[in-house]
Amino acid sequence: MPERLTHRLADHTTLRLGGPASTWIRAETEADLIEAVGAADAAGEPVLLLGGGSNVVVADAGFAGTVVEVATRGIAPDLDDEVEASCSGATVKVAAGEPWDAFVAHATERRWSGIEALAGIPGLVGATPIQNVGAYGQEVSQTIANVRVWDRVLRGVRTFAAADCGFGYRTSRFKRDPGRHVVLDVTFQLPLGTYGPPLEYAELARTLNLEVGQRALIESVREAVLALRSRKGMVLDAADHDTWSAGSFFTNPVIAADAVPEGAPAWPQPDGTVKTSAAWLIENAGFTKGYGNELVALSTKHTLAITNRGGASTADLLALAREVRDGVRERFAITLVNEPVLVGCEL
Repeated sequence: MPERLTHRLADHTTLRLGGPASTWIRAETEADLIEAVGAADAAGEPVLLLGGGSNVVVADAGFAGTVVEVATRGIAPDLDDEVEASCSGATVKVAAGEPWDAFVAHATERRWSGIEALAGIPGLVGATPIQNVGAYGQEVSQTIANVRVWDRVLRGVRTFAAADCGFGYRTSRFKRDPGRHVVLDVTFQLPLGTYGPPLEYAELARTLNLEVGQRALIESVREAVLALRSRKGMVLDAADHDTWSAGSFFTNPVIAADAVPEGAPAWPQPDGTVKTSAAWLIENAGFTKGYGNELVALSTKHTLAITNRGGASTADLLALAREVRDGVRERFAITLVNEPVLVGCEL
C-alpha cells in the first residue's frame, strides 16, 4: 500500500515554488503507482504525477487533489555480458522513477551510446518520452524502443512502440493527451561502442574541437555537455539561483520560413517550416540576461531560463514570463509557448 504523506510542492520543484497538496502519495513500486492513480480516479479526485519537479510551474494555491510521487526504480538488464550478447546493441528497460542524469552516466560508463548529449538534464526517466526531451542534437525519441504505460481511460497496461508514440519537437502522444497515460517504464535501444553518433550541434562540436558530422568519445561528449550546461546555469546547484528554474521556459518556435526575423537563426524542418531560436528572439526584443527584479529574473547566464531569486511567488514568475512573451510578440509577431507544464495557473 503506498504511503500517504503531507507535502508542500515548493519543496519538490526545481523552481522552489508551489503551494500544498491535498494528498501526497509516494509510490515506490509499479503496483503502488497504479493503485494510487486508480484509487484517486475512482474517487473522482484530480491527480498530479510528480517526478523530479523540473518541468512544472505550480500555483501558489497548490494542488487540490492527489500528488503521486513517482519513486519506482530499476534498470534491466544491468549486467554487461547480458547486454553485449545482443548484436543490436543494449536493450535496456528503465523504471519511470529512475533519475535521468544518473541513467545517462550509467549508460556512458557501460559504453551504451546515443543519450550522452542529454547529460545534466534534471528529472526522471518517465518524463522524457512525454516531452521528447532533447538537447545538443539528441532527442530521446532517437533511442526509445517502446514506452509502457497505465492507461487511465482503458484502465489497463499498454505498450507503445516508438513509431506509435507520435514524437515531435518537444511533444508526443502522451503530451497531446495530457494525464491519460502514466508512464511505468521506458525501453531504450542503445548502440554499443565508445564513440557516439555524428555530432549535430555546432556549439557542442566546437567545444570538442570537432566539426559537425564528426564523432566523439561518448564520455567526452557527456563531460562537454555538463560543462556547457553548467556555464548556462542548467545543472542544478542549490547555492546558485540561476539554477532555480524549470530549465528553458519557452520552446524554440517553429514558423513559416518567411516569418523568420532577419538575422535570427533558422533551422529548416522537413515540412518546409523553420525552427528559430527563442533565446535570440528574447534577447533581440530587449530582454537581456538578468532582466527582472530581486524576486524573479531571467538567468544571468541564459535568457531562456526564468529564475526564482529567492522569496518569489508563482504569480511573480508568471508576471515576468508574460512580459517576455508579450514583448517578443509585439516586436516580432511570434508568440512564444511555455515548455514547462503549468499546474493550476496559466500565462
